[in-house]
Amino acid sequence: MTRKRGPRGLRRRGRNALIAASLTALSLTASGCVVVHGEREVLPATTKAEAATALEEFTAAYNAADKAFDRSLDSGHVTGALADIDGARLKAGHINSPDGNPAHAPLKLSDARFTIPKKAGWPRWFVADTAANKGGSSRWLFVFTRGDLDEPFRVAYLTLVAPDDVPEFKLDADGWAEAVPAGSADLSVPPTELSEKYTTYLKGGGSGFVDGVYTSGWRAARTKEASRPGLVRQYIDEPLTGGDYAPLALRTADGGALVFFSTRHYEKQTAATGTSVPTQNADVQALTKGEVKQSLTLEFVSNEAVLDPKRDSGSAKVEVVGRVQGLTSARGE
Repeated sequence: MTRKRGPRGLRRRGRNALIAASLTALSLTASGCVVVHGEREVLPATTKAEAATALEEFTAAYNAADKAFDRSLDSGHVTGALADIDGARLKAGHINSPDGNPAHAPLKLSDARFTIPKKAGWPRWFVADTAANKGGSSRWLFVFTRGDLDEPFRVAYLTLVAPDDVPEFKLDADGWAEAVPAGSADLSVPPTELSEKYTTYLKGGGSGFVDGVYTSGWRAARTKEASRPGLVRQYIDEPLTGGDYAPLALRTADGGALVFFSTRHYEKQTAATGTSVPTQNADVQALTKGEVKQSLTLEFVSNEAVLDPKRDSGSAKVEVVGRVQGLTSARGE
């Protein structure tokens, strides 16, 4: 597959990233999984028919939670980074609009494509790639995962990706995909190291990532905002790698992988003596503990989708093709 590049594509992804920050996700309960007994059996995570049913249930749960601003309606169906982002959004919405979301517009997904890896052991998971009535022309990539036969599938990752950046996946003769082990050494960066590599890059730069909105562009924006008259911003970035935040990777047709992983970010705003921290919007205020006297620390959780090339492919740089971030808490001092 040929993937287009260039300033126009980067600008489009930047706009989609802003839209995506306010769109969080969704839930489902998948029924009738084909996985049977035995952690050593190499089996598909589910069937495409069951995945389609799961997506329908997922959409219904998201819309119910969004309409009511009630996190209990989908809290059992999201996990990891997405659970943090979605839960905080619904919590803030409920505080500000306890009677429900006055701006609710149902999410409608279409043109669903399912990529289901065949693997042994847990977790078992799959990716749904859809179009939507929100987020412009972006493709919505959902990663459904579960760690036990008795658990429902939960959405761990949601990213919005430009159509040209969704890669072609490696499939076997029966149409099943290949899950890449987290410690795989045949990629430019093993998936288990991506969260740390990315947060290290955000702090100090380097050459490990392709320039773009989510890499060099983000670093430049931070530098510009770091010191303003009367206000200083400080940033801390932390990897998230354990448990429900573990990276998940699918082998691409070119031998690389599409990898989903999580990170945590802090932004501390400190006002100079005699000035004050800028007034935040209602959602930030709803999630803020303590009194904002001289400083405000914002905590965000983010999930990323990257193209991680094959180690001997001649391209050593990782490309971040999608990123969704949400405020999860704040503290005033």
